[in-house]
Amino acid sequence: METLSTAEVRRLALTRAGLLNPAWTGLPQRARGSGKQARRATQAVVERFGYLQVDTVSIAGARSHTIVLLSRLPGLRYTLGEELLQPGQPLFEYWGHEASWMPLDVYPHFEFRRRAFREHPWWGDIVGAHPKEAADLLKRIRDDGPIRSLDMEGRGSRGWWDLKLAKKVATALWSSGELSIRERKNFQRSYDLTERVIPADVLSRTVSYEQALDSLLLRALEGHGWATTGTLARTWRLRNRAADLAAALQRLEDNGDVLPCRLVPADGRAQPGWIRPADLELAARLRRARPARDQGVLLSPFDPVLWERDRVRTLFGFDQVLEIFKPAATRVYGYYCLPVLAGERLVARMDLKADRAAGELRVLSIRFEGTGTARPAEAVDGEAARSALDRYASAVELKPVGWNG
Repeated sequence: METLSTAEVRRLALTRAGLLNPAWTGLPQRARGSGKQARRATQAVVERFGYLQVDTVSIAGARSHTIVLLSRLPGLRYTLGEELLQPGQPLFEYWGHEASWMPLDVYPHFEFRRRAFREHPWWGDIVGAHPKEAADLLKRIRDDGPIRSLDMEGRGSRGWWDLKLAKKVATALWSSGELSIRERKNFQRSYDLTERVIPADVLSRTVSYEQALDSLLLRALEGHGWATTGTLARTWRLRNRAADLAAALQRLEDNGDVLPCRLVPADGRAQPGWIRPADLELAARLRRARPARDQGVLLSPFDPVLWERDRVRTLFGFDQVLEIFKPAATRVYGYYCLPVLAGERLVARMDLKADRAAGELRVLSIRFEGTGTARPAEAVDGEAARSALDRYASAVELKPVGWNG
């Protein structure tokens, strides 16, 4: 069985994620504004992972999906990140590991999920329990056109999970494929009939369950580089499918598409995993790489290299935590921290708050690894954090204030 060290897997992961030297990643080196070239560049990033997780929090001056793009595409106009899901664009929104924008060619591969979600994973058979409301909503959309979630009738409530019934029904119909999200404006979903959103040639494609699993696992590896079976499963929320996943990986191995490969840390127990043959060769070439330590970039807490905490801990020795739901007094780092990547190390995390009226990006706190304070363990870490902050502030068109490091 092939083996790789933690350092080799880490560099491969960052390269496949588009976060090391662009010449190694195969992704566009930059974007220009928000025109056609910029859209093509953003599409290339989404294609690399097969998904772009979306999230509503915008306190740092941009939402997660935009931050992911800005971290990889210098020169991208930050407003484009909110405008990607529109009619005519090669994306659709659906459930990956979370709600995500995905390339249109992935749509047929989730037929098994749409069937499974005829009973919603949170609310059960809510459509069957409320057939009149579902029929009325579908008729209204069919007759009057797309409807925003904001405009749905019904009485609201105080609790986040106690949504209006119409919104629950719409979400269930979207999850089962009867509705699709046509676009987002100001992050508000606009629901429409699926046949008016997904092109007919995409809707007509038939993909078997086995073909879907094979394709999704390969897409996950394309973004990760090396990954355990568990990481591959969690990338697409493939729960309780151990036998099916084992069979799919065996098919891929028999076809020469993947190889079994162990991650062997300097100390600790080896982890079995998988890698594509081309990425095994790339990992060997990256042994000679020397990523710059003084140039940093801020990452979304939901970045494709960060959302799985155990993997981040294994590859970076970094405890990736999100403290949004903690009471303020119990937070260690801050409300919505963006980790700082310096070369191939995660060296700090910044809690940022944008004030567009004042034109400022405020650094509420910064904590460096190794010291747990605003003082870096090494001067080069401070240089990387400064460059990361300046680059991000420029990208979201705000002036950084509150930290003089």
